Amino acid sequence: MPLSVRSSLGGLFARDPEKSPYAKPQRALALTYVTGMTPRAEHSAVCFNLIPEVGEYFVFPALTTTGPCEIMVFEGVPGGPLDCWDDVRTPVRHLERSLSLLEAYLPWEAERCRHVELTDPSGILTGRLTPTVRRPVGRLPSGAPVLGMADAVVLNDPITGQGSNNAAKCAELYLAGILEHGDDPFTAEWMQTTFDRYWRGYAQWVVSWTNALLAPPKPHVLKLLSAAQELPGLAGTIVNGFDDPRAFYPWWFDADDADRLIAEKRDQEQAGRFDSRDFRRALGQFATGVTVITTRTEDGRRVGVTANSFSSASLEPPLVLWCLERTAPSRVAFDGCTHFGVNVLAADQHHLSRQFSTPTEDKFAGVATLEGPSGVPLLDGALAHFICRNVRQIELGDHVIVVGEVERYQTFEGEPLVFHSGFYRVATRHPDLDT
Repeated sequence: MPLSVRSSLGGLFARDPEKSPYAKPQRALALTYVTGMTPRAEHSAVCFNLIPEVGEYFVFPALTTTGPCEIMVFEGVPGGPLDCWDDVRTPVRHLERSLSLLEAYLPWEAERCRHVELTDPSGILTGRLTPTVRRPVGRLPSGAPVLGMADAVVLNDPITGQGSNNAAKCAELYLAGILEHGDDPFTAEWMQTTFDRYWRGYAQWVVSWTNALLAPPKPHVLKLLSAAQELPGLAGTIVNGFDDPRAFYPWWFDADDADRLIAEKRDQEQAGRFDSRDFRRALGQFATGVTVITTRTEDGRRVGVTANSFSSASLEPPLVLWCLERTAPSRVAFDGCTHFGVNVLAADQHHLSRQFSTPTEDKFAGVATLEGPSGVPLLDGALAHFICRNVRQIELGDHVIVVGEVERYQTFEGEPLVFHSGFYRVATRHPDLDT
């Protein structure tokens, strides 16, 4: 079965040359759906093999209409030894060619395939596609604008297996944008803005990483993969990046950062396994204040989230920062807002901390608020309000650092709410310093 690279749906959207570095396919693709493969000893998993200057081979468990199976995926560099499917005319010959390639280049994978059979006569796929990013707004025959999503506008080579991830993330961000928009007309301008949020917040990172894997691996990438064979922590970091490719930045692209990551994982390995829950408990020993960060979306919806990561970053210019989980539902709102407010909670506002950290349809229900500059909602009774211009967001690990420039602020009398070791606390004067 040939893999079609043309689509009447994709044809609605023009190619964006600035976001599409490739003008032709970078891999010859072949998939073989089989049963009877010897299972891995430990557990079922994706196995990825990189053969420099030849291509890639990965195999992963799947479920089809005929039942469980394994999908063998060959990605051949054009003109190379894995680009060898044009003369294959039958499913049986396709399977034979697949097995011969494993014998020649990946004998350890061939050993698992001694007794494989095709799932069915249609269990093969060959072809090639050009990685392409398209302009997101198309026009229907009626002249009405239409917003493209997922592979229709951001088509990656399957080498990184990001098709479903991209589609799900795109749908999530588009849905949030639609709900924020309300009953206003869905104009071409709104569509472009909605796509831009998806591109800046997620898709651009996936495209850059996938395209990097299509190029010859740089020495520091080979060094990372080699080190991962002896450092489980590093291997886990690489594998988990397939879930969210933003985690690959900057170390996958920078030799110095790659060396730092390898050294960090080696130190952790020598010191013993890194226990994330114990690490969280250790961080909890650092007492903090509690804030609620608020903003207002373009359609007027109020958004708020509890954060104890608030900190001063600079006095000149006056900058503050706080951290937001990359997967937080409020991410889209804070990605797109021009201003946000920081509300420093008082000791008697612990209920607000819980309320704004719990997913609900309206976190502001029953909350006394004030209308701040730029429309930012502010919590009445807080010890301080900071109105900040949203100036920068920095992806770091599993969080986003949000940096704001303080444009206005107010302070009020009262006792602060304190968070320590997983509990809310109240602050008291130190008896040794009470005079």
